[in-house]
Amino acid sequence: MLDAKAPLVAVPSDVQSFNGAPWHASPQQYLTAALRVAGVVPLIVPALSDDFEVGSVLERVDGVLISGAVSNVHPSRYGVEPSARHEPFDTRRDALTDALMRGALAAGLPLLAICRGIQELNVLHGGTLATEIQELDGRMDHRSPEHPERDTRYAIRQDVLVEGESLKRILGSSNIRVNSLHRQAIDRLGDGLKVEASAPDGTIEAVSVPGARGFALGVQWHPEYFAETDQHSAAIFRAFGDACRVYRNNLAAAAE
Repeated sequence: MLDAKAPLVAVPSDVQSFNGAPWHASPQQYLTAALRVAGVVPLIVPALSDDFEVGSVLERVDGVLISGAVSNVHPSRYGVEPSARHEPFDTRRDALTDALMRGALAAGLPLLAICRGIQELNVLHGGTLATEIQELDGRMDHRSPEHPERDTRYAIRQDVLVEGESLKRILGSSNIRVNSLHRQAIDRLGDGLKVEASAPDGTIEAVSVPGARGFALGVQWHPEYFAETDQHSAAIFRAFGDACRVYRNNLAAAAE
């Protein structure tokens, strides 16, 4: 049980349809990893950012966690004609995460962007995405295997080379294995982003924002899934949680 002083973290919602009605929701795996490993309280923000000022949320939280999702970033955001190969889309989530990330980076709020999140972070910085990367020459198949058991689909099976010093400090290692499951990936790296890790086929698996005022990391894999049992997954969430506590404590000290 977290105490009343635990940092609050904004998590964008995805818009899904249930029983013919739109719902704003977030995958539980991210929320439990935030609570149990990062030691922060996640707050789901509705994807209705046209109707409220996102800054009013950012003023009340100590970090931003951008989760993965079933949907993909709409290609119009990075100058590509949309097609069925890019689907499915969630444009309301696109608008919300764009505002959350811009605001977080401007305010120095800790930012952790996972899976779809790293792709959104790249697009925010003017980068582009490639779809169906398993069809590109020399690329691995990064998609999850067909299997009825979710734990098997999300199993840690892919090698990653950690190149950036920021991520090396968090993980304590240059070579790790991850559960990277995706059919889209960073194509052109966004301006101002630094590659922190890559797959054996050259696919960018992690980036940082060197000019950011606070913690700002994006990973293509899914550390949330085994955050309670895998040391490298846990290290990412703990580092994010520690950054959120530092941010919260600094605000409290400045207010005294």
